[in-house]
Amino acid sequence: MENNLITLTIDDQEVKVEKGTTILQAAKQAGIDIPTLCFLKDINEVGDCRMCIVEVEGRRGFATSCIQTVEEGMVVHTNTQNVLEARHVILDLIISNHAKDCLTCTRSGNCELQNLATKFNISKVEFEGERAEHKIDNLSPSIVRDFNKCILCRRCVAACKNVQEIGAIDCINRGFESCISTVGDHSLNDVNCTNCGQCIEACPTGALHEKETIDDVWIKLKNPDTYVIAQTAPAVRVALGEEFDMPIGSNVTGKMVTSLKRLGFDKVFDTNTGADFTIMEEANEFIERFQEKEHLPMITSCSPGWVKYMEMNYPELLPYLSTCKSPHQMFGALLKTYYAKKEGIDPEKIYVVSVMPCIAKKFERQRAEMKNNGLYDVDNVITTRELSRMIKQANIEFIKLEDSEFDSPMGEATGASAIFGTTGGVMEAALRTAQDTLTGKDLERIDFEQVRGGDGTKKATVNIAGTDIKVVVASGLANAKKILEEIKSGKADYQFVEIMACPGGCVMGGGQPIKSSKIRSEVDVRKLRADSLYTIDEKSTIRKSHENPVLKKIYEEFLEKPGSYRAEKLLHTSYQAREKYNI
Repeated sequence: MENNLITLTIDDQEVKVEKGTTILQAAKQAGIDIPTLCFLKDINEVGDCRMCIVEVEGRRGFATSCIQTVEEGMVVHTNTQNVLEARHVILDLIISNHAKDCLTCTRSGNCELQNLATKFNISKVEFEGERAEHKIDNLSPSIVRDFNKCILCRRCVAACKNVQEIGAIDCINRGFESCISTVGDHSLNDVNCTNCGQCIEACPTGALHEKETIDDVWIKLKNPDTYVIAQTAPAVRVALGEEFDMPIGSNVTGKMVTSLKRLGFDKVFDTNTGADFTIMEEANEFIERFQEKEHLPMITSCSPGWVKYMEMNYPELLPYLSTCKSPHQMFGALLKTYYAKKEGIDPEKIYVVSVMPCIAKKFERQRAEMKNNGLYDVDNVITTRELSRMIKQANIEFIKLEDSEFDSPMGEATGASAIFGTTGGVMEAALRTAQDTLTGKDLERIDFEQVRGGDGTKKATVNIAGTDIKVVVASGLANAKKILEEIKSGKADYQFVEIMACPGGCVMGGGQPIKSSKIRSEVDVRKLRADSLYTIDEKSTIRKSHENPVLKKIYEEFLEKPGSYRAEKLLHTSYQAREKYNI
């Protein structure tokens, strides 16, 4: 190990690091902060913006620390007068071509460019001149693209192209006309975008953001003739607190419910209840397919970005997708049928708002297939970030709120549904129910550790009722692509597949609180949020979906059984082949 160590000096500190370490990484290990802007660990390490420049003794010019590797005996200076002046000029040039509407920008207060401007005491723009003006692309139901706020860092491009392997966006044109756009400069709505939102999570400014719909929610909340219901996804409760400076992964379920009630929602229900229904229907569907050896492997369908990816790229494999709707869509359908009848409410007066970690849900909710009796299952989808804005608009002091419980009778859920929010969770929850159903016993085995963890792909063989079932879990569309290619080529020997569009699952969805590149370099955000969900599961009294008493009652009174005619009509869906480009 000693032979792999390099000794260098950074700002008069002797530092020993492994061979191949960059100057940026070495400085970080020494507790020295070097500013960055285009850098995003493991995603975009290209040195485009040059904010991270340093001086190296014996060399002319500046070294770009995020890509320059260390050498034995190297002497580095990170804060000389020359370095500071050069960074100031670089920042001035970036700001000179940037829209300066910070007060009305959705990223104000959480913008990496804004933070650097404050840090470098930018009080005026030194380089005034012509500024490029671009149209705002807001045709997508999920994403708004405002290139007037883009700094050409290419972090969004790297996330789309390298992490997801979609390539919906890239740098087009040259020189002053350079910009990040799509094929032919068309709308994101008309190209191969899956609406996953990983580009938004990567963006350091407000150039990309979700299509906000909270104004519509406020209007409905103020209408006395509208019965407004909120339902919240599992991943929201372990991320919302971050918007109020609480530790990453804090479980704020009780405060979240209280805040929604204070906002004026008539009822606040738990999407986890919908997840329990998803497991019942999905486990039943899997058992039928497994016993009949038909359309295997069965692939989960909870992630709408993933479903759209399949429809555009692998339409021939659509029969392998589970026909189950995602949990919030199932729940919306039940709210406008079973719940409406039970409470004597006209379904047309019910307005269902899903609070989701995912911006692809905005696309999903308006699909033609997500209707029943002419009504959409869900009327509006807002993200974790949008809910935090509503709470702040209402001047609610979130941290000081007391805890409240979800409303009955649709607010009771199991631990199995809580882990839906992380990669591997849907698979584990389904296996818990499938094993009990196939064996006819209440088995003690609850935890399926082999499908947990942050790896992009996890493969395992699970023995249920004396039969080996081969399963695979993938998160991130690049990993999904590898699994699909195996299935397409006939090389795959899986029976059950779980895929989530976002790397790490819903806890890292495109609608979750955005973390700076610095935080993402230092903290495993996915693990902290996922661990919190597993803790919820472990502390739950009921940890298997099929043991949920609310679920049992609704099947008994309304749905009859999983896979029944009514269950198929309300809780299942169909898919369609889509063109990648509508241009």
